[in-house]
Amino acid sequence: MEEQTHQADVRDLARFGYKQELRRALGVYSSFAVAFSYISPSTGIFTLFILGISLAGGFFWWSWPIVVIGQLIIALNFAEVSSHFPVAGSVYQWTKYLSSRTFSWFTGWIYLFAGILTVAAVVWTVPQVLIPLLDNLGLNIPNTADSERNVAWLILLSTTLLSIFGVRLVAIVNNTGVVFEILGMVVFAIILVLFFHHQSVSVFTDTSYLGSGLGNQTGTFLAAMFMSLFVIYGFDTASTLAEETKNPRREAPRAVIAAVIGAAIIGAIFLFATVIAIPGDMSKFVADTGAGKYPFPLVTIITANFPGWLANLYLFVVFAAIYVCCLAIQTSTIRLAFGMARDGKLPFARTLSTVHPTLHTPIVACIVIGVLAGLPLLYYAGAATIAIGATGMIYLSYILGNLGILLARLKGWPKEDAPFKLGRWGVPINIAGLVWGVAMEINFLWPRNAVVGGQNPPLSALPNVTVPAFLANIPIYEFTLGLILLVGVIYWAAAQRKSTATATIGPAEAPA
Repeated sequence: MEEQTHQADVRDLARFGYKQELRRALGVYSSFAVAFSYISPSTGIFTLFILGISLAGGFFWWSWPIVVIGQLIIALNFAEVSSHFPVAGSVYQWTKYLSSRTFSWFTGWIYLFAGILTVAAVVWTVPQVLIPLLDNLGLNIPNTADSERNVAWLILLSTTLLSIFGVRLVAIVNNTGVVFEILGMVVFAIILVLFFHHQSVSVFTDTSYLGSGLGNQTGTFLAAMFMSLFVIYGFDTASTLAEETKNPRREAPRAVIAAVIGAAIIGAIFLFATVIAIPGDMSKFVADTGAGKYPFPLVTIITANFPGWLANLYLFVVFAAIYVCCLAIQTSTIRLAFGMARDGKLPFARTLSTVHPTLHTPIVACIVIGVLAGLPLLYYAGAATIAIGATGMIYLSYILGNLGILLARLKGWPKEDAPFKLGRWGVPINIAGLVWGVAMEINFLWPRNAVVGGQNPPLSALPNVTVPAFLANIPIYEFTLGLILLVGVIYWAAAQRKSTATATIGPAEAPA
């Protein structure tokens, strides 16, 4: 029976003009686990908790359910599309079949570099947990930018090697890590709430940290929302790995939705517990965090409450969760690069899309993505700065994906049946997702100064960097996005403008 299912998946993939080269090793749980690991509530919360708590105090918790609802709308839309296009590449593939080749190429180009920046942001989050853990164990690693960079590079090297040695090994590590994350975050959150609750629930309704005036309060809250925005994306990874998933038309959509719901519940519990467990006076903790006294406030909360052995165990659980998150994001980005290169849409496409006959992985693509993700670490701008840039680009690629899907819906798509379908709700959900995405992209593009935490500051705010006067006031996110788009436009004009049109999808297999 399993062999019959595999052959059916192989024939289904052949409809899209591709042969089975990657190994189909992901089952139901593994498909969910890789999408959940990309989201990884513990990773995103550890990376940007300092942002939310220093700007809005406990009130920033409310950004979580708002983002969950917005991203769940997008996930529903993506789940239906993933049921129709079970091929490696996510939004790139969807827009390729539903829109024009130029639109699809730029969508994939933006999403590719967003994934690379996300790997860089997450890999730089690992030292924030690992160095305090190793120090507690007596290794005494200096907590400096150089130490963090070296640890991050070692982590990146290990995840790159794991990616090379096959999706089955990645799945084993990933599946184990998800168990650690789910059980660890829930169990330790319950312990915090029951035995280390230092704050009252009133801190969640205290808006005093937002400042005065509706406009100022709204702007500050939207900046604090960046933490939640950074966490809940990447659920389309289950679709990106469709060619390595058994029965992907059915299982990928389920994994997409389950990953968002699971992360939403666990993240809400974890955030509630950590805010309640903040020791001492909340206002002093918020002020000290904003002043840089607690560069890793979640580590401070953990070590201040738990005895040494339990704090170390908690830090290890978080380290494991962040590590598999990095592995999942890197794997997803590699598959996107492979999918685009296989279509001849990237430089050195033939080399990037070559799959090792034994390992069944695109080895060169694994190495290239690892090297590109390591480049942002050469200059220390902080994990938060990289994370905000990565998230803004992810949301932009999601907007382009939603736009391409909506235009196809208005022309009558979908015409074929699929295991997951939205029916008459397809267009309204698609429009709602597009509105949400555009609103949040405006939030990312909004220049902010130090008054609201310095999110998306101008280039001149970067330490130890001298920029020409005409670039000094350009916000970092706009500059990064503009640079990537400029390189993309040049390459597209030189190599992709006259590329061949998208191949059509073959007819569905007649029922036996």
